[in-house]
Amino acid sequence: MTSYPHLLAPLDLGHVTLPNRVLMGSMHTGLEETRDWSRVAAFYAARASAGLIVTGGMAPNREGGVFSGAAGLYTPDDIANHRIVTDAVHAEGGRIAMQILHAGRYAYSPDCVSASPIKSPISPFPPKELDEEGIEKQIADIATAAARAREAGYDGVEVMGSEGYFLNQFIVTHTNKRTDRWGGSYKNRIRLPIEVVRRVREAVGPDFIVIYRLSMIDLVPNGSTTEEVIHLAQEIEKAGASILNTGIGWHEARIPTIATSVPRRAFAWVTQKLMGHVSIPVITSNRINTPEVAESVLAEGCANMVSMARPFLADADFVTKAARGEAHTIAPCIACNQACLDHTFSGKMTTCLVNPRACHETELVITPAGTPKSIAVVGAGPAGLSAALTAAERGHAVTLFDASPELGGQLNMAKQIPGKEEFHGLVDWYATMVERSDITLKLNTEATPERLAPFDEVILATGVSPRDPGIPGQDGPNVLSYIDVLRHKAPVGQRVAIVGAGGIGFDVAEYLSHEGESPTEHLPEWMEMWGVADPARHRGGLAPEGPQPPAPAREIFLLQRKDERPGKRLGKTTGWIHRAALKMANVKMMGGIAYEQISAQGLHVTQNGEPRLIEADTIVLCAGQVSNRGLADALAASGKPVHVIGGADVAAELDAKRAINQGTRLAATL
Repeated sequence: MTSYPHLLAPLDLGHVTLPNRVLMGSMHTGLEETRDWSRVAAFYAARASAGLIVTGGMAPNREGGVFSGAAGLYTPDDIANHRIVTDAVHAEGGRIAMQILHAGRYAYSPDCVSASPIKSPISPFPPKELDEEGIEKQIADIATAAARAREAGYDGVEVMGSEGYFLNQFIVTHTNKRTDRWGGSYKNRIRLPIEVVRRVREAVGPDFIVIYRLSMIDLVPNGSTTEEVIHLAQEIEKAGASILNTGIGWHEARIPTIATSVPRRAFAWVTQKLMGHVSIPVITSNRINTPEVAESVLAEGCANMVSMARPFLADADFVTKAARGEAHTIAPCIACNQACLDHTFSGKMTTCLVNPRACHETELVITPAGTPKSIAVVGAGPAGLSAALTAAERGHAVTLFDASPELGGQLNMAKQIPGKEEFHGLVDWYATMVERSDITLKLNTEATPERLAPFDEVILATGVSPRDPGIPGQDGPNVLSYIDVLRHKAPVGQRVAIVGAGGIGFDVAEYLSHEGESPTEHLPEWMEMWGVADPARHRGGLAPEGPQPPAPAREIFLLQRKDERPGKRLGKTTGWIHRAALKMANVKMMGGIAYEQISAQGLHVTQNGEPRLIEADTIVLCAGQVSNRGLADALAASGKPVHVIGGADVAAELDAKRAINQGTRLAATL
């Protein structure tokens, strides 16, 4: 008897039966743009245990590409290249559908097109308004892309109709100001997606999966109501769709939808509103990252299938491990966005903070060591853990030292932050994997040169220490470091000045602005905080009163020396969330600060040449870090070769992404 009877149940689509209820959702990785189709094939084939895979968005034409040079199915050569991918997935027993994504006004191209010439706030070019001939061209190109996908061996296509892309832009008055037959009434505004699905079905025939990605909640002004969404879903079913997948929020929405601070399964209730109104399967999505969460969503009748995208970056064997009863060994997606969405929106190759091999399967290969060695790893933070686990996997004899009584290093501080609860799961996963490995774990043990002398190789991942900002009076009783606050739970007063507005400063401000249960752990409170409403009552799912955050626990000043907007250097896709959350907590963020001294009254500063006293009960120092290299220097002096990784190598914030990648890659070569 499986622990996940709903998740692992087959799904009969008529002409094909999917082996489980897991859809590997679409992600734009940048792999297809490399034109290295063997590399693309390796990525998808590794994930073939999903019931159905959906590729990253493929453009149906040049004007519909997300950016210039975006991958698509334009020519016969493209068909042959995509066949490499589908053959590889089928060889592993999998099924794969190609997403057809027309970006509309979201395209980073002066050739972008849309319903009306209204520029998107997240792209640089105003779109050209399509005329009748132009609309017909887009429909024909999408249908042609679907036919080519079938020729290339795909098992289906997904037509992207959500997230504010092209078809979604016709549906809502927020972006459709037309007065012809493609605008005005709701019947006219949904004409385009219905016609697209009808023509796609006509192009591919009856025995081919056609998924329509339906925007269940737009989260933008003048978005659709639930009644309208249900009506569209019914019309899309009549037009020939096999499955309805759900999209949540437009990319320009000012409400987070997939970041780690969003509660798990936060929008399953929206998808459930569609259940019973259509006869084809319905898929729910967003922040479903464990088999347990997925099973509960299906068992409660929120959907017939679940979409999980980034969890397949974190662990390609997600479904296989769940089926084997080894869910505790699934590397967890922590929804950090750091190596996936941040990379995508910066034009970099997607990968995963937790799993650096994601999208690098053919280049970062973990093979048995030719000559097993005895390896000491010092530091059980993310860098040391990734190095130790990879080295042990390759057959090396690994001993892992840490002076702390627990493994996890600075991850144990990150998991204390409201909105970063997923880090608990990451630390637990590391503990599980170390326990299952042959690693000799020595906690509460200081690694000395003498203890390390017998080992063939030494990897130092000794991390960082807080940088001394050198402010007169910082030794006073009202001054704490971020370690005192996050690790040792030192008491903090009601008025707080935080010195340093990097990632740690933002985390400390978030931590101190809350008391009690985190909104991430309490969906109704989170929805109220961000202004999310029931789209059955309020158009687009936006509460008319706007965000209603809870009263902050403290008065907080967040300060930095740089004369720029605090938080400017945070993650590309999550920085705005952190800034907005602190703004809602009335945190006063100030740049261009010179720190003069600390007294019993608070922090004396100069800003724009003007001295001022920031009255505070507690001053928290978050002024950066310095590498802990004492042991490295001692070993080097003794002639012992040593590898230095993570924060001990470069003290740049608490960069777990760099640390895990560095540890994995080093251990893969020893």
